[in-house]
Amino acid sequence: MKHRGRHRRRKRGQALRAFLAGTALALTGAATLISTSQAQVGTDPGGIEPVTSAVSLADLRLSEEWVPRPVPAGPARPVGVAAVLEDADRSLRAAAECTGAERSALPIAPAATRAHCWDEAGTEGWRSGAVTTSGDADDDGRWGSKRVVLAGFSDRQGHSRVAFVDADDPDRLTYTWVALTVPASGDPVGRPLASTLSGMVWYQDKLLVTADDGRALYVYDVDRIRRASGDPAQAAPPARSERYTLPAVRSYRLTGARIGALSLDRSTTPDSLVASESVPADGDRPTRLWRYALDDDPSDAGLLGTGPRQVYETKAADVRGVLARGSRWYLARAAGERGTLWRQDGDGARAARCGTDETYLCWSGPAQSLSYSAESGEVWSQSGRMLFALPLSAIDRALG
Repeated sequence: MKHRGRHRRRKRGQALRAFLAGTALALTGAATLISTSQAQVGTDPGGIEPVTSAVSLADLRLSEEWVPRPVPAGPARPVGVAAVLEDADRSLRAAAECTGAERSALPIAPAATRAHCWDEAGTEGWRSGAVTTSGDADDDGRWGSKRVVLAGFSDRQGHSRVAFVDADDPDRLTYTWVALTVPASGDPVGRPLASTLSGMVWYQDKLLVTADDGRALYVYDVDRIRRASGDPAQAAPPARSERYTLPAVRSYRLTGARIGALSLDRSTTPDSLVASESVPADGDRPTRLWRYALDDDPSDAGLLGTGPRQVYETKAADVRGVLARGSRWYLARAAGERGTLWRQDGDGARAARCGTDETYLCWSGPAQSLSYSAESGEVWSQSGRMLFALPLSAIDRALG
């Protein structure tokens, strides 16, 4: 029976890949209609250059800031990720059940091999942000026995929440919402975290997210998730509509730069937090790329090294997603309805081409963060209402 089940899953996987490839082919025609801003994003940014200026490096240094200790919210004990997943109350739809408008946010080339869409009722008025997975949290790709995806969203007021997705069954992804909060002295409720969640990384039991337009990083302990009070008046908006909240335990602030995107790189020793600078498409300066060393000491004496490592700059602007593997950097850039995905190193840049005019505008639109799981070899991202994944090897083949 196990062999028969694997055969059925293999056939479903083949059918899904064929369906998504057809979706990408249907989107190819739209890639030839581009705006001026898209043309700028589609321009080859060339190779990356090392940064050695003491002033520039000082801009990227982190300073740790005090965060009030969360006040206990009644007798209920905090819960962990497993309890939240067991209480999932929503499901993502399979790609075939998503509308054509929703699927139009998927990449054209390389095409996604897995895709799901969020329910409209639960995401109306919320904008998709960064993605991180249990492949970041632990090198075996699982949290406990589960494969997990965390996907960030923010509303028009900047309030943020994270979908905790049980991705163990690739045919049935379920999730529930957890609102991010910041403790206030003597206040068991605190305030909602104001962030677009452009960057988010789950490392061991800590979740790091961008805030204050990229000027700060807040740290959350995923073993300290709180069940929301039964009384809505005792919860901070937008937590009043969520069943779980997660209070911050630490924060860092940048001296003179803004972070646009984050990811984890396990190819370094020690593991490192990868960051890209937030520079608008019409900015007249390069975008900096860098790493911070991560501490895996269980005592958690210092989660992040505060000084930047291996700092580079690129001519690519409006970077929404960043990955680094060794000397290779992958940058997802936004431009209206369609973006680009570049792979850069010291020798130059490569991107996939699509459409009759061989445009570089083949990535998802609007482009968002990138998260790589070394265990599965997959890169996860989301755009619009679509959550999707594809192998890093497929990206490298498409980029040549």
